[in-house]
Amino acid sequence: MTPEEVGRRVVELLAPVEATASVSGGQGYARATVDVPPASWADAVRAARDDAGLGCDFLDWLSAVDELADGFDVVAHLWSVRHRHGLLLRTRIPRDAPVVASVVDVFPGAAWHERETHEMFGIDFAGHGELRPLLLPPEFEGHPLRKEFVLASRVAKPWPGAKEPGESEAGGGRRPIRPPGVPAPGEWGTTPTPAGAAGVGEGPRGGTPARPARERPARPAPGERPARPGPDDRPIPAASRPTGPARREPAPPPPEPGPLGRPVPGERPTGPARQEPAADPAGPEPGGAAEAGES
Repeated sequence: MTPEEVGRRVVELLAPVEATASVSGGQGYARATVDVPPASWADAVRAARDDAGLGCDFLDWLSAVDELADGFDVVAHLWSVRHRHGLLLRTRIPRDAPVVASVVDVFPGAAWHERETHEMFGIDFAGHGELRPLLLPPEFEGHPLRKEFVLASRVAKPWPGAKEPGESEAGGGRRPIRPPGVPAPGEWGTTPTPAGAAGVGEGPRGGTPARPARERPARPAPGERPARPGPDDRPIPAASRPTGPARREPAPPPPEPGPLGRPVPGERPTGPARQEPAADPAGPEPGGAAEAGES
C-alpha cells in the first residue's frame, strides 16, 4: 500500500471519529501520518495493529514534541513487517493537562517509551501503572526536553569555551589562540587597551605593543636606475674586525724524499736536463741519399 492508501484506510477504520490523513516528507521514506483526537489514541493504535490490510504489528518508537503554547504532540511510529509499510499516528494534548491513554495493553514494548516520555516531557499515560524514572535519578526535578527547561549547567558555571584553562576573571594566563588567517585586533587599527597601557588591545588580558611601522625606500621613476649607496651610507657592522698586519701561517715542511731517490707523489723528478743532438750546419752531403738508396 502507498502512504496515501494507508492514511485513507486508517481514517475509514476510525469513522465516525474525525481524523486527518497526510503524508510526511522524505521522498522514498515518506510515511502516512494520521492525526487523531486524544480520546481515540488507543483505539487508533489498536485498529492499525488488528486490521488485515494494514497489519502494523511492530511498535518502532513512541515519543512527544513540545509545541509550546499549542501543547504536546504524542507520536508513535508503527511498522508492518509483512506489508513493509509504516504509519505515523499523532495526537495533540493540552499543556495544562498533559494526559493521554496508555497503549501498553496493545504493545507491551511501549512501557519503556512511555516512561521516558513521562520523565522528559511530564506527560501522564493513564493506565500505565508504573511510570517510574527510566533515565534520570529519582531526585531530579523538572523535565529536560521541555523547551522552557533551563539547563542548570549553563547557569551554574560559565561556558567552557569562554576562557582557556588557567585563566581567571581578572585576566592573565594563556593567550587565546586565533584561527588561522584571522589577524590580531591591532592589525586592523589602534585600539586602546582596557587597562590604559600603550599598545593595542587584546581583550580582558590587556594590551600588547604594536609593531613599529617600517620605512620603505621610495620606488624609482620608470626608466630611472636606483642610486647605489655610497661608502658613508653603508651600514656599519656590529662588530668590526681588529686592524693590523695579517697573520702568516708557517709554511708546511718539505716532504721527505722517497726511497732510493724516487720522487714523492706530486713532485716532479729532478735530474740533468735532456740534451738534444745538435744539427749539422753543412747539411747533408749531395747524393748521399741517392747513393744510400742504390746501395
